[in-house]
Amino acid sequence: MNKKSLLKNLKAPTALCLAGLIAGHAMAQTSGPRPVPAQGPAEPSSGYFFTGTTGTASGRQSSPATTPGESHTEKWWNGKGLLQGSGNLIFDGRKSLEERGLKFTGNYQGAFFGVIASEKGSRGFWDQQINFGSELNFGKLLDIEMLEGTTAFGNFRYRDSWPQSNPNEFVEANSMFNPSNWQSGTQFRVTSFGLEIGTENLLPIEDMVTLRAGWLQPQREFIEQPLSKLFLNNAVNSAKGVGGNIPFSSSFTTWGGTLKINLHETVYLKNGLFMSYPEATSSTNHGLAYQGFAPNTDLNGLFYMGELGFTPKISEVKLEGKYAFGGYFYGTPENQTRTWSNNYVDGRYGFYFQADQMLYREPSAPAKSTAASDGKTFKEVVSTEKPKLSKQGLSTFNLITMAPGYARSNNYPFYFQTGLVYTGLIPGRDADLTMISLGYGAYQGDVYNPSRSYTAVLEGGYRFQLNGWSYVQPFIQYFSRPNGTEEVANAAVLGFLTGLVF
Repeated sequence: MNKKSLLKNLKAPTALCLAGLIAGHAMAQTSGPRPVPAQGPAEPSSGYFFTGTTGTASGRQSSPATTPGESHTEKWWNGKGLLQGSGNLIFDGRKSLEERGLKFTGNYQGAFFGVIASEKGSRGFWDQQINFGSELNFGKLLDIEMLEGTTAFGNFRYRDSWPQSNPNEFVEANSMFNPSNWQSGTQFRVTSFGLEIGTENLLPIEDMVTLRAGWLQPQREFIEQPLSKLFLNNAVNSAKGVGGNIPFSSSFTTWGGTLKINLHETVYLKNGLFMSYPEATSSTNHGLAYQGFAPNTDLNGLFYMGELGFTPKISEVKLEGKYAFGGYFYGTPENQTRTWSNNYVDGRYGFYFQADQMLYREPSAPAKSTAASDGKTFKEVVSTEKPKLSKQGLSTFNLITMAPGYARSNNYPFYFQTGLVYTGLIPGRDADLTMISLGYGAYQGDVYNPSRSYTAVLEGGYRFQLNGWSYVQPFIQYFSRPNGTEEVANAAVLGFLTGLVF
């Protein structure tokens, strides 16, 4: 695709976001040095999070560093979002609302997929999505400390449905191994809304009990691997093997609830119960057309998922880790699941094991010190504050999923993914990310004709953090046996991802 054709195909959201980036860059050129804060990867629904494994959707977001004497423009450029800062009515109003309990989030992502080799040849595609969300903290709203763990939430999304945005059919990969994970649930979608009730600091352990209920995404509640969200292919980012056997993707939303109990500061137990129903990922299940209350409710079932996790901080440099074992049962009433012997049973089940760990942390800056005085002379130097741990270093994420082969619907009895991410590998680029991942799925032997063996995807990339809230990420993908056989040629994709946080 030539430059003129690519520019013609960019839609309004893309143009607006690019214009914002150019304008912001021009403003910052006159504002002196622009140090980029040492922040971690950007997760599509929650902005920034730490490089380790503690900065999930339920973790603590990092805060940009500021320098005394920064202008409003510099604080905005190095801040948390395009529409966040201070010094004008909009920015100050948003900050005031957040202090009163109403918080808004949002981000834009656009990616160019340049298919350089595939069964159908080569071609370019532009794909994009926009996410918006809001939270209302009743404790801050009503100024009642005991209610600070009670929050109402809602999340919304738009994904491009334009035919020229879809590289997946061109590559002819099995749906779980699509190059883009944004092609499910296209157009406008209400991804979640509901209520979260947590104990905060009311019990002996912080956030000891947390209950969530409403219109939820099971994929956002279980198998949380923030670093996997840096990659674009569907297997590693979204499906994680489970999505090849049951509805489990960023586009599967259903009625249900979760209960998380922190048994210790490093040990938790989480259970979820959701509604299952026919055609759960149908494109009609969007907006306000909620499934589960249709005339065929006699086919509705229950979807259970449970997880036991351990989140240690290893050694004196506190290397964050997460180790979890979980399982699920996706119910299909009235014996809707077909077995190998042509009998029908009530559902499908599977298990998974997750092991994420920060392997190395770069040396942290020493604590600020000052001289202690006895009133007459300064005798010794003492530390005035605790040293801040560096966010630069190497982290890994790993996952194995298994689904017994008794059911024909379990296309992938075995799936494995692994990845490495280094934050700040290049000196002077402390917020940049260097990344590589591998996803591998083995098929049921006789489900397909001809028989399929495996599909594997390898993806690597480098994220340039432009400022506190925007980035560019060149990437490359390689697909071995995209549909599980040798009949479809291996594929390679070369492209780039752009993103900004509102």
